[in-house]
Amino acid sequence: MAENPTTATAPGSAPDNKGRGRGNGERRERRDDREKDKSPYMERVVFINRVSKVVKGGRRFSFTALVVVGDGNGTVGIGYGKSKEVPQAIAKAVEEAKKSFFVVPRVQGTVPHPVQGETAAGVVLLRPASPGTGVIAGGPVRAVLECAGISDVLTKSLGSNNAINMVHATVAALKMLESPAAIAARRGLALEDVAPAAIIRASQMTVGA
Repeated sequence: MAENPTTATAPGSAPDNKGRGRGNGERRERRDDREKDKSPYMERVVFINRVSKVVKGGRRFSFTALVVVGDGNGTVGIGYGKSKEVPQAIAKAVEEAKKSFFVVPRVQGTVPHPVQGETAAGVVLLRPASPGTGVIAGGPVRAVLECAGISDVLTKSLGSNNAINMVHATVAALKMLESPAAIAARRGLALEDVAPAAIIRASQMTVGA
């Protein structure tokens, strides 16, 4: 009669189940921490650079980070951080960006009118686009526009291709935007005299929402 094979266990040993429950608990804690750390803002790292400083004992290296932060619904800001480690530099840049938030006027997901921003050697042109066009822009400019909640726009860089200059020029252009109502009030005219009917309807729908 054949015997059923059994697995031999060394005396005094126990099944290898130790640590499994603890590992699952640690994973749940890490997952809970990540959920707590989720921010309602969009964060885009545009530029990271390593810089060095010559001191008596040699060179000291640090990192700088340029970050764009926005809620994707008309609020955006940029920040610049510096630290010995990349994560700390990004964290500092995010905090600085949140302190520089400003509101961007939008009409149907695009800019109300053409505008050109200039900062140092950076020059960026923004033009309205019809729904469905998308964000026609390069990396640094796209990051700012998407965080600001602009979904349809035509852009062109007319100056330096430096990422920092392009980001600052884009922010300068966004800060120059005015809503149709603000333009009409500044000129002392009726809203119908300064904006097409479609833009007026879109503005009223945005206010009503």
